[in-house]
Amino acid sequence: MAGNVKLDKLSELEGFVGAALVDSGSGMALGLLGGGSLNMEIAAAGNAEVVRAKRRAAASLGLTDTIDDVLITLAKQYHLLRPLESNQDLFLYVVLDRSRANLALARHALKSFEQTLDFK
Repeated sequence: MAGNVKLDKLSELEGFVGAALVDSGSGMALGLLGGGSLNMEIAAAGNAEVVRAKRRAAASLGLTDTIDDVLITLAKQYHLLRPLESNQDLFLYVVLDRSRANLALARHALKSFEQTLDFK
């Protein structure tokens, strides 16, 4: 099923390394793009665990708010996880080269990109 969703527009992000649309329940990537030496399928599955853990923590704290995004900052990369507003079971996962990325623009672009997704 990977590759059915068009993620090409995300490759225009400054510092783009890779992207995936991920089912947070199974960790399966519904679409993949790029990644270079980073195995995006394994990374997607691992980050599904991060999203599930954050949701469990929020529920334990009694928070009723939704997650806009989760940022993991590495020495050389940003890993940005953004649950879809239209379907909280899915999230966009983008990896950016930290030395070239503009994090604020990337967050805005991910929010806008969701509006272009068509699951028909």
